[in-house]
Amino acid sequence: MNEFTELSYALDTFYFLICGVLVMWMAAGFSMLEAGLVRSKNTAEILTKNVALFAIACTMYLLVGYYIMYSSSAGGFLPNLGFLIGAENSADAVTAGGDDAPYYSMRSDFFFQVVFVATAMSIVSGAVAERMKLWAFLAFAVVMTAFIYPVSGYWTWGGGWLSEVGYSDYAGSGIVHLAGASAALAGVIVLGPRKGKYGKDGSIHAIPGANMPLATLGTFILWMGWFGFNGGSELKLAAVDSANNVAQVFVNTNAAAAGGVIAALILAKLWFRKADLTMALNGALAGLVAITADPLSPTALGATIIGAIGGIIVVAAIVTLDKVKLDDPVGAISVHGVVGIWGVLAVPLTNDGASFGAQIIGIAGIFGWVFLASLVVWLILKAIMGIRVSEEEEYEGVDIAECGLEAYPEFGIKK
Repeated sequence: MNEFTELSYALDTFYFLICGVLVMWMAAGFSMLEAGLVRSKNTAEILTKNVALFAIACTMYLLVGYYIMYSSSAGGFLPNLGFLIGAENSADAVTAGGDDAPYYSMRSDFFFQVVFVATAMSIVSGAVAERMKLWAFLAFAVVMTAFIYPVSGYWTWGGGWLSEVGYSDYAGSGIVHLAGASAALAGVIVLGPRKGKYGKDGSIHAIPGANMPLATLGTFILWMGWFGFNGGSELKLAAVDSANNVAQVFVNTNAAAAGGVIAALILAKLWFRKADLTMALNGALAGLVAITADPLSPTALGATIIGAIGGIIVVAAIVTLDKVKLDDPVGAISVHGVVGIWGVLAVPLTNDGASFGAQIIGIAGIFGWVFLASLVVWLILKAIMGIRVSEEEEYEGVDIAECGLEAYPEFGIKK
């Protein structure tokens, strides 16, 4: 019995770690996607942001975030404050058996959770691209990953009050994606749109990205990483039911992404008379975000439909946000926020253990906390250090102003 327990513990720990590695690889996906969707003069800065935010997220969540999220009282509202991640599970605790016996390493849990935090912060990066000061963004990343995200994470996955009311979110459509989008929305409101994006007459001027192959590569990397994001959220593998659940999650995750692409592409063709690549890419991501709240309960066909609805929603949301002059260069708020809400609301459609009332409370709680807390932080940063580059620096590109180099220096050579 003990040998089997130790083997299953080892397998579940290994599976958890590998899924965490896949989620970490999503950082590369966000980097490539955002680098492709911004103008060439802003590429080096967006890449610097993505590398730095990942490092900051890992460090701040290690220092305080993980403790806040998972060491606080069940059913509570205010988290406990503390540091670091605690002692590892002992061999005796693992082999003792019983319902309370751990089935994976505590450090594998930390590693899996920390890459989720970085994902939430990556959502903010693209939405504020091309006009935000690098160090203001990184200062916000410190607060977001150390405190803002862990508090709402405690309310939900950490056993806090939202967990007690029955909020259900398997892998984080609301907990991760809506949270990231809520912080991004607050930043975009305080920051304002890019120069030239909106005319005084209400016209909307498209600002194309510099590298569509790179954006497409980023989308495929994110699609791949999402198997770890959702599959790892089953938390274990070394049992027949768990293994079957993981397989179902993988199939549904893939099906939802495919549905999102097809629906977004068809809608773009009908609406704009063109097969818009950026809408297809965002459709894939929208399908993935939509199914993340519950990739286990639906059938594969049901997951395809949930993803397809997400693909339709994201196209409409991107157009709508432009009409109200919320400038989001990569569509992050639409993909992760608006579709994240749809994903959370879709859970009771296939999961009898969830209710619309609890899901709506969860949406309101997560959005309200993250948006308001982020708004306060953005306003403080604006008052203390400023958050927007000068008009001249924005025109020249933030690569030179913020990083002192260009991503594509040969473009500027005159022959």
